[in-house]
Amino acid sequence: MNGVKGITTTSSIITISGRIDELAANTFVTDTVSLALNPLDREAFVVYAVQSDIAPPDAIGGVNTGITLTLSTTARASTGGLNNSNVFHQHILQIRSGAPGEMVSFAQSGPDSASTALPYLAIIATDNFHANLQGFNNTSVLQGQFKVYGQRVRLEASQYAALVQSELLSI
Repeated sequence: MNGVKGITTTSSIITISGRIDELAANTFVTDTVSLALNPLDREAFVVYAVQSDIAPPDAIGGVNTGITLTLSTTARASTGGLNNSNVFHQHILQIRSGAPGEMVSFAQSGPDSASTALPYLAIIATDNFHANLQGFNNTSVLQGQFKVYGQRVRLEASQYAALVQSELLSI
């Protein structure tokens, strides 16, 4: 963690992979991913990059369909978006369809996020993060996959307390 004061690395780069599946078409689902951090040592996880892949939404003539995958530092009741302070990654894939037989357009945002000018994407001070997924207007069950690249670190007491409080209070 070059240039970031009060943070000491305690591991090499770690890759965490996961998959999340809808239980039924168009239903919100969330999954907790454990980081097995040690709170007594004020351990946190610094996220450097995220990759994600999501199943394509159904192509239904005259119906707009889509799927959203987010990763968040705390549990959510919906997928949320990058406008929510606890969401550190978002991937959206949509099919915009006119009447049957008309032109179809595709829209995608945020499949990969890698830190370039910033030293990191997020710092997770609580013991886990959450994968959130939901499709809309699909007839089939969809799924998403992700990889999170990061490193375990030890924080100063004041940093650790502030981050834990911030995470627990974020929505």
